[in-house]
Amino acid sequence: MSDRQGVAVEVQNVDLSYGTNHILKDVSLSVRPGEFFAFLGPSGCGKTTLLRLIAGFNQADRGEVRLGGMDISHLPPWRRDVGMVFQSYALWPHMTVARNVAFGLEERKMPRAEIASKVKSALALVGLEALADRYPSQLSGGQQQRVALARTIAVEPKVLLLDEPLSNLDAKMRVQVRRELRDLQQRLGLTTIFVTHDQEEANSICDRIAVLNDGAVQQVGTPMELYQRPANLFVASFLGTANILPGRIAGDGAGRIFAISDGAELPLPPGQLPPKQSKLVFRPQHAALNPAGSPGLAGTIAHREFLGAVVRYGVSIAGTEILVESPFGSAEDLRDIGSPVSVAVDVERVHFLDA
Repeated sequence: MSDRQGVAVEVQNVDLSYGTNHILKDVSLSVRPGEFFAFLGPSGCGKTTLLRLIAGFNQADRGEVRLGGMDISHLPPWRRDVGMVFQSYALWPHMTVARNVAFGLEERKMPRAEIASKVKSALALVGLEALADRYPSQLSGGQQQRVALARTIAVEPKVLLLDEPLSNLDAKMRVQVRRELRDLQQRLGLTTIFVTHDQEEANSICDRIAVLNDGAVQQVGTPMELYQRPANLFVASFLGTANILPGRIAGDGAGRIFAISDGAELPLPPGQLPPKQSKLVFRPQHAALNPAGSPGLAGTIAHREFLGAVVRYGVSIAGTEILVESPFGSAEDLRDIGSPVSVAVDVERVHFLDA
């Protein structure tokens, strides 16, 4: 395979509409050379439209797409030197695995010997050399996904685009294949953009993530940056589970508090000056359950979920529900629904975000 280094991808001030439906709204972002980058967001947020725009299947009303510094906005897909793996894999059912992988090379009129060499190399990269003579119907979902990937890699694109490539796989296979994807991407050093609505997929394999909502980029950062320092309430709620509490700031100096309601108050660390209209945000693991009467917020267990390593409790506090995650020890340690507790929040780990 090629030893090309990855190239940068830049999207600059892109707008795209279908009639009166504004799909992409002044989108700008940069993907670094050799980076595994994700477009993450809910259905309908514009992430697949943006990926297809980079591939050349959509055309922007305004803005530019640059590949390695060159404006490719007006080039057709076959001249952009990018490879795209579709959600459906789009394999030819009447062709063998080898013929499917060879298809793009044959369209480029390469010599037969070179095609055979590239097909063999691409199948070796995805571990399918022994299945070269099988047909797609004889393969598992994970194997079909690898064929689609091999077909794209065989033409040696500068950028690899993946449109929710794991969505057709079961949960166990998704975990296995996403690890293989990451390993392959690192071995090739290929700039890769991955579209998903699954935060776990994006967090586990991507270097950086662009969170999209309603056609706009909400925040770009590493998975940990987005989780620990969300830029707004949407990012905080979309990436992981978050408690987002309305309330009011009261007091001055060291006595400043955040009042969730009458009688439910949290002390604020000295130096924190949150905006008056902001909401309090913290993760369920940044709170702890203590016996009723202990310092903290008095509440009652409303429900609980067993998640394996942790138990997630919903605690009703003055008409507001707070989620708290506790490590699971044994069934005897579980707290009963309806039992009174005190919730201690780690105020050093809270955020205040504009409402």
